[in-house]
Amino acid sequence: QVQLVESGGGLVQPGGSLRLSCAASGRIASIGTMGWYRQAPEKQRESVATITSAGSTNYAESVKGRFTISRDNAKNTVYLQMNSLKPEDTAVYICNADLTPVASYRRNYWGQGTQVTVSS
Repeated sequence: QVQLVESGGGLVQPGGSLRLSCAASGRIASIGTMGWYRQAPEKQRESVATITSAGSTNYAESVKGRFTISRDNAKNTVYLQMNSLKPEDTAVYICNADLTPVASYRRNYWGQGTQVTVSS
């Protein structure tokens, strides 16, 4: 069974850094675009950053220059390096991937999410 598992969240002071990881596991034939989304209390889920299989990236305006998305295709893993964190970055960060399991068809998958709290 294919799943996405995030790690790396936690509590950090304003101005600090965190690195999130999301590993896709199971019998996977291929992975397309991977990305990170976030959802704060009483707010809609928003896209933070995405990266294609070729390495092209896209960022939300609010995180440009502070966050960096990357991936290791050999490990089926996507990362989000978050620097200069602000209280407004507090949210559950959720991994997403377009993924084709072996002997199946491509579909979109979501992880369970990891909490990031930025507070002094």
